[in-house]
Formats: sequence, C-alpha cells, structure tokens
Amino acid sequence: MLPADWEAVKQIYEEGIATGNATFQQQAPNWEEWNNDHLSHSRIIAKEDGTILGWAALTPVSGRCVYAGVAEVSVYVSDKARGKGLGKKLLQKLIEKVKQIISGHYRQASSPKTSRALKFIMPPAFGHWASEKE
Repeated sequence: MLPADWEAVKQIYEEGIATGNATFQQQAPNWEEWNNDHLSHSRIIAKEDGTILGWAALTPVSGRCVYAGVAEVSVYVSDKARGKGLGKKLLQKLIEKVKQIISGHYRQASSPKTSRALKFIMPPAFGHWASEKE
C-alpha cells in the first residue's frame, strides 16, 4: 500500500465506518496518522482493473515489548465488492504474509528462549505451523 493508494483506501474505510459495524472510529484519519499506526510490512490491497476494492492491514496493539508480535487485524471491502469472498481472500493473503515474516524471524532465532517466545505468540489461527518447523 502506497501513499498514492490512500484516497481509495480511505473511501473504503469510510464505507465501513458508515455501516456502524466495522469500527468504533467516527471518521477516517489522514494518511500520516494511518501510516504511523499500521505496520508497514503487513498491508495488502486488492485491485481489479486498477481499482482498489479492499484492503487489509495490521496495527500493533501496544508499544510495550511484552506485546511485540501482537496485532489487531483490519479488513475492509468496498460496498461494490462485498459478498464475493474478497474479505476472506484478503485475510488469507495477510496470513500468508505474516507467516513469511515469522518464518524469517524463526530462522534467525538462535536461542531456545527466542524460539519459545515465537511459538508462544503464534495465534490459534495459524494452527501448529510454528511447531512444524522444529
């Protein structure tokens, strides 16, 4: 996701806000605020014929080191693309991306303590993926 994508991403976010079901936010932030709040390595957009139809991103839940690796997931789909499985596809792609990131960190982990920590923070949605790498 690039700054040039922000207007389309923001519009989809505002559509989600309008439903009253997507978030407690009352309005979309500006690009700088959104960009600072979301992890740069975990942002995905879905495009069709050059039009952004949805996006997914991760936001750290806390700046405290004990919560490193814990994030809130956002998945938003344009009104015109809802009901077609795009949200599920975005979430699946985001999970794949996070697995790649974790796999890179896992391979770099040299101490048993670090390896245990990585397994501990793996959310249930990833199943036993981390332990399969042992």
